[in-house]
Amino acid sequence: MSPPVPPGQSWKRQLPVSVARIGWILLVSGIILCAGAYLADPRRSAFNNIVLYLFLASVAGGSIFLVALEYVAGAVWSVPLRRVNEFLSALAPVVPLLAIPVLFNLHDVFHWTQPGAVAADQLLIEKQPYLNIPFFVVRFLIVSLLWGLFAMLFTRNSVKQDVSRDQNLTRRNTRLGAIFMPLFAVSVTVLAIDWAMSIEPHWYSTIFGVYFFSGTVLAGVATATLIVVLLHEGGYLPPLRPDHLYSLGALLFAFVNFWAYIAFSQFLLIWYANLPEETFWFMKRWSHGWQYVSVLLIVTQFAVPYFALLAQDAKMNPKRLKLMAIWILAAHFLDVYWLVMPSFDGGVPVSWIEFSYPVLGVGLVIVVLASRMNKYNLVPVGDPKLERGLSFHL
Repeated sequence: MSPPVPPGQSWKRQLPVSVARIGWILLVSGIILCAGAYLADPRRSAFNNIVLYLFLASVAGGSIFLVALEYVAGAVWSVPLRRVNEFLSALAPVVPLLAIPVLFNLHDVFHWTQPGAVAADQLLIEKQPYLNIPFFVVRFLIVSLLWGLFAMLFTRNSVKQDVSRDQNLTRRNTRLGAIFMPLFAVSVTVLAIDWAMSIEPHWYSTIFGVYFFSGTVLAGVATATLIVVLLHEGGYLPPLRPDHLYSLGALLFAFVNFWAYIAFSQFLLIWYANLPEETFWFMKRWSHGWQYVSVLLIVTQFAVPYFALLAQDAKMNPKRLKLMAIWILAAHFLDVYWLVMPSFDGGVPVSWIEFSYPVLGVGLVIVVLASRMNKYNLVPVGDPKLERGLSFHL
């Protein structure tokens, strides 16, 4: 087991070369497969492209949120683990590049962008001030720049503190976190509405932004948990107490329940009101095979992780946490797939195209993480709360 972080020293650990190599192999293979998918079926590829974009955007956004949350809340237990979220936040300026192919195929996905669609639809005429291509692109750029900017500022101050030990950098990031929180609430809602809900422009839900937020934070926690446990098992982190693992498990458990609560609330309100302009969205997900996916989503994203993490000991078990983190990430991908793909076709599309985009996504995450981990300390050694964080106990 690795020794604690000595005061005034760095904590750099080079990952095996094979990690970055595997990432690049997956990334290049994914790019080739996705390019072939666009040549074979541009419309189907654009839908799958949105699924990957929303999934990775949720991982990046959830990671930035967790960094900001630590600073605003003054949390201590997560300080030794925070650098993992900072590394994951580096996805924020990269992930928008994945959406560029969709921007050139908007007509294949978004009905409101098609020529003549608005003129023949009174509801779309009323929504046109918001649902128009120039404003859509502007919102996309603003959200992307906003997340990329805060990810860069948080990480820059944290890394600078490794050398300077300047406590003012902590206070600076705390102020940045307080600014980021309301901006994140608005921007994650805009992202969800633009890239998921507007695929069905006649449907609306006032709770949809909160629904996507719950999945976003859950994805961020699950990804960080998986990486922390892997690094811990490999000896790349200082000794972690069971309380650190328990806190990660408790966060996973909490947001599994929060996602289920919001998902059920959205369904219950729409079912109770029984308005055709709201219910058709759920009816589409309860026919042509999608009913099985809907049930599967409930089982995978709620029932299984709920009972797997219910016991206190389970929240401190590294193997259980690692398994549940992978499980929850797969369930979150299914969740995004369930949000987007029913609008593509009547049935459940499954082909080599659907499997191409996850390959690209996994490769991209590994490449970004490997590059950051090999460049910076794996632990924020300059943070004034680090010593308390290492000795944290409940």
